[in-house]
Amino acid sequence: MNKIKNKYLPVGKLFVSKVLYNFVNKELLKKTKIKSKQFWYGLEKSLYYLRVKNERLLQTRKDLQNSIDEWHLKNKGKRFNVKDYKKFLLKIGYLKKKCTNFKIQTKNVDDEIAKVPGPQLVVPISNARYALNAANARWGSLYDSLYGTDAIGSIKLDNRYNPIRGGKVIRYCRNFLDEVFPLKNGSWKKVNTLKINRNKLILKIDGKNIKLKDTKQYKGYRSDKKRLKGVLLINNSLHVELIINPYAFSANNDPIGLSDLVIESAVSTIVDHEDSVAAVDAEDKVLGYRNWLGLMKGDLKVKFEKLGKKYERFLNSDRNYISSNGKSIKLHGRALLLNRNVGHLMKTPAILFSDKSQIPEGILDAFITSAACLHDLNKKRNSRTGSIYIVKPKMHGPDEVAFADEIFSKVEEVLKLRSNTIKIGIMDEERRTSSNLKQCISRVKKRVVFINTGFLDRTGDEMHTSMEAGPMMKKGEMKNSDWIKAYENNNVKVGLECGFSGKAQIGKGMWAAPDKMQDMLDQKIGHPKSGANCAWTPSPTAATLHAMHYHKVDVFDVHKKIEKKIKFDLDKLLSIPIISKPIWNMDEIKNELENNCQGILGYVVRWINSGIGCSKVPDINNIGLMEDRATLRISSQHIANWLHHNICTTFQVLETLKKMAKIVDDQNKSDPKYEKMSANFDKSIAFKTACDLIFKGKDQPSGYTEPLLHANRHLKKLNLYPVFKS
Repeated sequence: MNKIKNKYLPVGKLFVSKVLYNFVNKELLKKTKIKSKQFWYGLEKSLYYLRVKNERLLQTRKDLQNSIDEWHLKNKGKRFNVKDYKKFLLKIGYLKKKCTNFKIQTKNVDDEIAKVPGPQLVVPISNARYALNAANARWGSLYDSLYGTDAIGSIKLDNRYNPIRGGKVIRYCRNFLDEVFPLKNGSWKKVNTLKINRNKLILKIDGKNIKLKDTKQYKGYRSDKKRLKGVLLINNSLHVELIINPYAFSANNDPIGLSDLVIESAVSTIVDHEDSVAAVDAEDKVLGYRNWLGLMKGDLKVKFEKLGKKYERFLNSDRNYISSNGKSIKLHGRALLLNRNVGHLMKTPAILFSDKSQIPEGILDAFITSAACLHDLNKKRNSRTGSIYIVKPKMHGPDEVAFADEIFSKVEEVLKLRSNTIKIGIMDEERRTSSNLKQCISRVKKRVVFINTGFLDRTGDEMHTSMEAGPMMKKGEMKNSDWIKAYENNNVKVGLECGFSGKAQIGKGMWAAPDKMQDMLDQKIGHPKSGANCAWTPSPTAATLHAMHYHKVDVFDVHKKIEKKIKFDLDKLLSIPIISKPIWNMDEIKNELENNCQGILGYVVRWINSGIGCSKVPDINNIGLMEDRATLRISSQHIANWLHHNICTTFQVLETLKKMAKIVDDQNKSDPKYEKMSANFDKSIAFKTACDLIFKGKDQPSGYTEPLLHANRHLKKLNLYPVFKS
């Protein structure tokens, strides 16, 4: 009781942490029309009303999982029959009856979502600098992105400009211009005159006038009294600016003074309160909420030092040009920002009910992040249409999607917003959702703006749902399994059937290797070719490079060609990636365990000890991969499955964990604040957490990692040692 008195304030029938209460009253609601008393009363009333439904839905998850486990155990040793399986899933309510055809009816959707295909970033809200970088990643230097990565091949870099590499960048960009903005009678490589005359673009090769094949691709220019500074082109709704600066070293000996191509890159960005952050208490939550508020108010700033120099980062301004008919053009200088709330599972100690139990975290997120958007609705710096965009993850089936809709309706009621002001992005990342995707969309057809295949979480759920079916195939083989191909196709098929083209995003997942940009350029073009009008990238640089794919592929043209070709194959979607008779040798099992354990430990040690929810983590081959809770879910569930089916032993896994802990410790030796796990396994909370995720993995709800991560991060913050003996 003393703890509650010290940390919490009684607000109606709630106990609100002082740090959250002060933030809401003194910062969040300041200069809005919503009074503090009105907000807290509305939140309290909504929490008590929604609490029962939230718990009921979570219980349904458990009941369905128990039924599925029992079915697999009952049919153990029998050949899997997908028709019998479907009948069973329909009987227990896992599969829903088909719904009638419909088209989404969402209104007031920004062009960045509806009409402009392009890359999408996901950034942790806990890091203000990263959040600003992502918001400002709407425009990126193609020269820098090529020069500083392996996209044009590996050439050793140092602090001095490499003219050989620079020349390679210039040739690459000229080829890009020839492909995307072709000239009628010539090549960009030979253009030696570029100027603006009476707002018109003049191009010449050796004195001969040359025109764009499509003259509509020229949109305008920038200049001052002294000289031309930039030429604006457009293709597939994406802009490219030719930067004209003859004094730049990159334009040395360039006849037209072309020093860079600045291209529209991250058209939209998901600012994340979920998988990429480690927010376990009120202080953590308020840190994220405050950064989001700063983005919505437009006043978020960060001062930092890099290589001995001091910098200040803030939101970019819009970009101004003169059009071909002499009128002014203003283009957005920042990515359209969406907010990813947490799902329905987790609770937060930021607010307690009267019985001292924690409130659902996702409901709190909806109220706070939407209230922050009130500031933007007044200024319309982010959403020009007056909408709020919330991405909702980890929903299982139509009823849970409908519950999210109900949460947003309560928020709109309390904040006095028009119905469906809050738009929803559906993460198609749980098996019950992808199996009933059309039915899910139908429940939010007036506010849906986004479906995205979160294939990492989806793989984790696949493993957990079918835990009793048998041993799972190796992770690398999983990517080529029937269910995942059907899953990716189905997402596009259903989206197009429901009228998403030109109205909403059909998204694809993350490129997880931020240092492998050449591979990304080779492979990720598959996303727009599949009909995805947005796909996730791990950095602003990657977004700039991935943007080239949307110049080369007209996604809306793809939609027209594939809409009727893709077939929904529920049988393949429900196929289970198990090996009926595993014949792996000891080395194969060893390698798989080591790969999984190393990935788990590399991520968990940062989460627990440093509160880092997402980062580039070296894998077993020292290749940096973007890791978050989704990848952790896969690796931990995979080992849990192999343990359950006796592919490996507890002793074998524990010894592998200890071996990999030493490797992870060595990979982090340059960090002076790093705490070694191998120094004392019995006192390492991070090591204990990794063990729990595996050995208790089968019993975790839906195989999620959050409950264990949160519990052990709390221990770490309190400097308590685990009761654990290895």
